[in-house]
Amino acid sequence: MKVTVKTSQICWGLSVFGLGVFQGCAGGPAVSPTEDGAVVLDSARVEDAGVGPEAGTSADAGMPGNPMGRCEVVPEARAEDVSAPRTVVGTGTPESCTSAAVVSAVARGGVITFNCGPLPTTIVLTETAKIVNNTGPSIVIDGGGLVTLSGGGRRRILYQNTCDRAQMWTTAMCQNQDHPRLTVQNLTFVDGNATGETLEGGGGGAIFVRGGRLKIVNCSFFSNRCDPEGPDVGGGAVRVLSQFEGRPVYVVNSTFGAEGRGNACSNGAGLSSIGVSMEVINSVLRFNRAIGRGANPMRAGTPGGGSGGAIYNDGNTFTLSLCGSELTDNEAVEGGGAIFFVSNNRTGTLRIRDSILRRNPSRGFETRGFPGIFVLAAGMPMVSNSVIE
Repeated sequence: MKVTVKTSQICWGLSVFGLGVFQGCAGGPAVSPTEDGAVVLDSARVEDAGVGPEAGTSADAGMPGNPMGRCEVVPEARAEDVSAPRTVVGTGTPESCTSAAVVSAVARGGVITFNCGPLPTTIVLTETAKIVNNTGPSIVIDGGGLVTLSGGGRRRILYQNTCDRAQMWTTAMCQNQDHPRLTVQNLTFVDGNATGETLEGGGGGAIFVRGGRLKIVNCSFFSNRCDPEGPDVGGGAVRVLSQFEGRPVYVVNSTFGAEGRGNACSNGAGLSSIGVSMEVINSVLRFNRAIGRGANPMRAGTPGGGSGGAIYNDGNTFTLSLCGSELTDNEAVEGGGAIFFVSNNRTGTLRIRDSILRRNPSRGFETRGFPGIFVLAAGMPMVSNSVIE
């Protein structure tokens, strides 16, 4: 493996994450320190044989996911069978596919499909669709590649919380139960907005999940939002907490953002989690922005936030695995234009395989040798057959 680092600035500072917060830099934009000192990375490259500069580039439009991604998808991470739905939303026309029908179907649970006619259909929700925790162990929502669910720029689209009494408690260990097991597949989520949501810390403009399991397959997320400031709020598109037994969230063949249609939040504009492992497979995250200011813990006089343009992971023991994925043109006001990964007890691990990370500026700080990434973990990121520049 070859690593090349260019530095062009001299910076100075105090402490953050026990490491230091910069007061300023000479020779370019302000940055914050890495774990081994004050350094700004103009460019760096981490690669192995088999991935060249142009490999894995995806289009903004068309089918979700990375068309160049070739990573294996384990059976547990694949799309679910929807041949025997409990509920079919619609009777063959776009007009029959209403917000009320979607909300009712999600509350009933089980397998949900759509019959809105042969053309793409957008359903603008007038209230958030909420999972009821006793409706069955598995809930699958399948749009057939033709359905877009929209929050209309005013509300979160989909909500699951095993510890929310309003959605029914089903076990004494709500934060660690194996159900509901939610799968969203072959759907597009647009214009979700969780701004102002405070329960469980908020976040999750398109999807918020606490408890049970979550799987995302063949989905796209565009122009979703959550609060623009705050040290730990995150998930312009997706926010996840408390998955059963620490099992991973699978994000497979999915797209988060496109030029002019990126997701945005204080932190983690695409994906955000606390203490949750994620496996991101053959997916694309582009043009997502972490727009908060002041990092976490927040600097005096700031609202906090601004880290993890595409992905924000925080907590203790958890993992993030990228395989066959592309993270490009994401941005963070503070740390980790592509990825912010902080394992507080230094047991977590970050692995990047067969992937490309490009043009993901961290306007504040990042880890030496890994442009676009800030990581505090059990060790440095494990990188193979990938480009990071």
